Amino acid sequence: MERHCLYCNEPIQGRSDKKFCDDQCRSSYNYNKNAGHSPLVRKIIGILKKNRKIIKELNHGTSGTTKVSREELLAKGFDFDYYTSIYQTRAGDAYFFCFEMGYLKLDNDKILLVVKDNHPLKERDG
Repeated sequence: MERHCLYCNEPIQGRSDKKFCDDQCRSSYNYNKNAGHSPLVRKIIGILKKNRKIIKELNHGTSGTTKVSREELLAKGFDFDYYTSIYQTRAGDAYFFCFEMGYLKLDNDKILLVVKDNHPLKERDG
């Protein structure tokens, strides 16, 4: 079965899971796919991605948990107004997540960074 590039519809050579004939077609396809979003949606997605990146960086990838100061997050450009979900524990603690990267606000402006995959909260999602 002949496969065709998702962007230019030219035949694809190479790996069986390849979707584009070259990097330019892949880039153009993804640019056009995202161009349909309103500027506000693109801005919010950018903020969420930045928040996720900051948490991942300060939490050393997916190493579990790390405590940082609120100021340290703000200095890197973290925006506490944007997150993808909240998990409320039985004890009343609220974990805020940017995709799988999250945080818990502690006392004295400290923040506990967590990764859902390495955290007991994962069991909730099955």
